Amino acid sequence: MTTIKLTASVLAITAIAASAASARDAIRIVGSSTVFPYTQAVAEQFANNTGAASPIVESTGTGGGMKIFCEGIGENTADITGASRAMKASEYELCQKNGVTDISEALIGFDGLSIAISRSNEQDWDLSLADIYMALGAQVPVDGEWKDNPYKTWNEINPDLPAVEILAYGPPPTSGTRDAFVELAMHEGCKELDFVKSGDFDKKWVKENCSRMRTDGPFVEAGENDNLIVQRLEADPNAVGIFGYSFLYENLDKLKPVTIEGVEPNADTIADKSYPVSRPLYFYVKNAHRGVIPNLDEFLEEYMSDDALASDGYLAERGLVGLSDERREELQDAILDGQNMEPKS
Repeated sequence: MTTIKLTASVLAITAIAASAASARDAIRIVGSSTVFPYTQAVAEQFANNTGAASPIVESTGTGGGMKIFCEGIGENTADITGASRAMKASEYELCQKNGVTDISEALIGFDGLSIAISRSNEQDWDLSLADIYMALGAQVPVDGEWKDNPYKTWNEINPDLPAVEILAYGPPPTSGTRDAFVELAMHEGCKELDFVKSGDFDKKWVKENCSRMRTDGPFVEAGENDNLIVQRLEADPNAVGIFGYSFLYENLDKLKPVTIEGVEPNADTIADKSYPVSRPLYFYVKNAHRGVIPNLDEFLEEYMSDDALASDGYLAERGLVGLSDERREELQDAILDGQNMEPKS
């Protein structure tokens, strides 16, 4: 494995080096609530190993983290952001506009978008993607017409499902989990509907008409704190929650997964993509902050270590579905060398 090289431009370094003597001690990390537990685990391991100040890790959501990350360079800005989707072209342009021009992109592994229910619920739940869309979409087919969603109970959309009220706690629009859920579950579920198939609607129609979650009660935005969803599921055993697999994995004593298309989320089904709603996880780092913000280089070395990322590493123990050995080595070299990401278009 290579060692970290300083690759940021002299101009970028100069912009923050003037205040290097008073630079903050703690690395600042923002972003995805799904990536949060992995980065927090690395932060704790790094602090234990080195005795340095533990990085400050904030769960702001992917979209919120991108805005903070792209504010500019300097000790008053974030060093790293986690993301449960790839950086968008608009976010890349914002970064470039604000002088964040040298960024490394790390695809650290994979995650499944889990739907879970309290263990006190005695039924075994299995949902199709079409069931998910019909339960949570703002508009659905009703008697051959596209209308506001009237369905209140699960058995109204599928007689094989329980006769209980539809109540799902999920992520807000600022969350990468929400973006991924809309793309992987809502859009794909919408495409499975006979109304859409028979109408021969294209991808543009699906995106315009099948992206909105209903706002009349059955879907509740629960914020970026997934612990609140667990509390609500424990209070109502018929409610379902939507979050990353890692959080389900950490709470299997309280929650059980809802299978999707008959497939349960686990490390194997997420890795081989047989679980229908799996996605990559990322973090992004400002290369201009390397060598200026204390301990940032050393923290990245810990994050890229085999101890963290290998199939038997401590992040896998927390639910991360890791990369192949070859892809992991490529990632390690790219991040430790400070390789600049490809422009987003």
